[in-house]
Amino acid sequence: MRRTTAMRTALSALLLLGTWATASALPASATDSPAHTAKTAEPASGALVSAMQRDLGLTKHQALARLAAEKTATAVEAKAKRAAGSAYGGSWFDAGSGKLTVAVTRGANTAAVRATGAAVRLVEHSARELDAAKARIDKLSAPKGVGSWYVDPKAGSVVVNVVAAYRSDNDVQAFLARARKAGPVEVRQTDHAPGTLAAGTVGGDPYYTGNVRCSIGFSVYGGFITAGHCDQHTGAVYGWDGSYVGNFQGSSFPDNDYAWVNVGSGWWTVPVVLGWGTVSDQLVRGSAEAPVGASICRSGSTSHWHCGTVLAKNETVNYSQGAVYQMTKTNVCAEPGDSGGSFISGDQAQGVTSGGWGNCTSGGETWFQPVNEILNRYGLTLHTA
Repeated sequence: MRRTTAMRTALSALLLLGTWATASALPASATDSPAHTAKTAEPASGALVSAMQRDLGLTKHQALARLAAEKTATAVEAKAKRAAGSAYGGSWFDAGSGKLTVAVTRGANTAAVRATGAAVRLVEHSARELDAAKARIDKLSAPKGVGSWYVDPKAGSVVVNVVAAYRSDNDVQAFLARARKAGPVEVRQTDHAPGTLAAGTVGGDPYYTGNVRCSIGFSVYGGFITAGHCDQHTGAVYGWDGSYVGNFQGSSFPDNDYAWVNVGSGWWTVPVVLGWGTVSDQLVRGSAEAPVGASICRSGSTSHWHCGTVLAKNETVNYSQGAVYQMTKTNVCAEPGDSGGSFISGDQAQGVTSGGWGNCTSGGETWFQPVNEILNRYGLTLHTA
């Protein structure tokens, strides 16, 4: 859907109120960026709360309470990890209790961990051990019947998701046998194989390259970040109105799924995630990473604004084009053309849409590439309000 005149007028009005219109002339800084820390947040917008009510089945009071609890959990997570030290086994946000739970192995200073405000659960394996097991599995060549794998601190193992139709496949069974030798593995079944979410060119969407349209992720000084699989290596990138925007300056896919595009020719960057007329535009104030279990929302040019929950981090996703590492999984729906679009938690940038399965009618799961990894890789600075 083409952006409406009212939306463009509203965004232009916002640009006149601050320094955004000239900010794109500033040089990109090194990776030691203030964007990696949360700024003082304003109260959550009514549109964001409404989207959480719709997609998470919450009341307004519950949505506001959850946002406040998640902000606290995000701050507690780093402190609790330091307190646990080598005994740290992972962590997750529990929506029921509104608290962060931290897994620790025997011998941990549980009192110090609890003093940070986190709940504590005793587990057999440390996060370092589970990460090492996953790294060994990452070195294996996975057949198409294996959808993904990730460390699940709740389960205390590396979870391998197998597509149900391929469960008895000899190549899948051989992969699982090798994976089990790498460390503790739990096999789970999924009915769907992951796929990327680019789409063929249709009229009036955020940007085009070659015969593909995708969605802008987040503004950085000098351009924007998006998904790597959107780079068709055809040169120019064009905006929603068909005018020239810039070119891909760097991209990686598979292995990673990220890219960045420079912005010029009358275009400029703004610290905003578009609501596409469904919700109001959202200001971006930083990129503090939300914990597993936290609520998260996504904006894309096809399905617009939808919310859900962070399900897993550091998941390896086995697309038909090859494996992509260090992804975050959510139960937010997405559709073709949403690739590259924004994942945001509160006012904190989280990542760019990569792929998934399902749609926004029946639901599904979607993975994103974490934003801070992209900023670090290319030495970019997130444009924040």
